Amino acid sequence: MTLPKYILGDNTDYPTAIFVIHTEFPRFIINLEDDEVEWLEEFDNHDQKELESETENYIKEATEFYDREVARYEDD
Repeated sequence: MTLPKYILGDNTDYPTAIFVIHTEFPRFIINLEDDEVEWLEEFDNHDQKELESETENYIKEATEFYDREVARYEDD
């Protein structure tokens, strides 16, 4: 199965949360309500340094994906 790079997530236990799941390496879930990130990967020291420099880009991409999806819903 081929998954999209980003997926929206919803959970009624967290009614104000907006979850975006990133399915490619490094896999993570971000809550756009507070920009909290849960990494779904184990990282070594080399990966950790790269991850720190790229985290801002991942958050930006996830936010842009969410904005695009919401705009599409509003257009319907």
